[in-house]
Amino acid sequence: MKAYVFPGQGAQFPGMAKDLYEGSEKAKELLEQANDILGFRITDTMFEGSAEELKQTKVTQPAIFLHSVVLAAVSDFTPDMVAGHSLGEFSALVANGVLSFEDGLRLVSQRAQAMQKACEVNPSTMAAILGLDDDVVENICSGIDEVVVAANYNCPGQLVISGSHKGIEIACEQAKEAGARRALPLPVGGAFHSPLMEPARVQLEAAIDTTNFNQGSCPVYQNVTAKAETDIAQIKENLKIQLTAPVRWTQSVQSMVADGATDFIECGPGKVLQGLVKKIHREAEVSSVA
Repeated sequence: MKAYVFPGQGAQFPGMAKDLYEGSEKAKELLEQANDILGFRITDTMFEGSAEELKQTKVTQPAIFLHSVVLAAVSDFTPDMVAGHSLGEFSALVANGVLSFEDGLRLVSQRAQAMQKACEVNPSTMAAILGLDDDVVENICSGIDEVVVAANYNCPGQLVISGSHKGIEIACEQAKEAGARRALPLPVGGAFHSPLMEPARVQLEAAIDTTNFNQGSCPVYQNVTAKAETDIAQIKENLKIQLTAPVRWTQSVQSMVADGATDFIECGPGKVLQGLVKKIHREAEVSSVA
């Protein structure tokens, strides 16, 4: 069975999706439509912008989303199941028909702006802890008198934590003392997938409530539950709490494997998810959408 997986923030690169735009009339049409919806020519930054310009929150998330969903739209896309890492969940929901292209893009744009505002209200950060069991990292976080939580369960031995600057600093020190191979602060604008994203969650919830959701062509394995979801009401609820809840990527891949997934196909820029899938399940076949 085929599982299509969609990357999240950090997968962007200068020149992204330019080959799609130049090689497919349908891709060109969708990307020009995106420029109109967003009210600025995001394609100019995607095709010609610097890495620094692509890091702008209002650009990064829509750019990765667009690369992913346009790639799915112009390829032989035949999923038995889909999943996306954080932002990638929105790409997955458009690709399997739960959200329209327009509605998905609007939600992603609103999400990016809401997250940016939340970062400004609560200066905060994230760090990757490598080489410790998840429960050890969770115990470290729970013992610190600051906001610091497990945010991204990326693969065994790789857990990203999220919280206040002080909380992350203390957690990194304690992780090293506990034998972590590395405790690496990440160059991000805030504490994503933590309680500090609550203002963004409230804003996004209001946008989700006014958006039309459809029955998807296949199950989506959502970050919040790491289980196959097909019920529209449940998909909406899980999407609403995604910003303040952890990304259970390890558990999602394990669930997809348990439900019969053998081929994991990454749909979007980069190859990060293929590497994570291999670390979670060595027997999996991994590839990119051609």
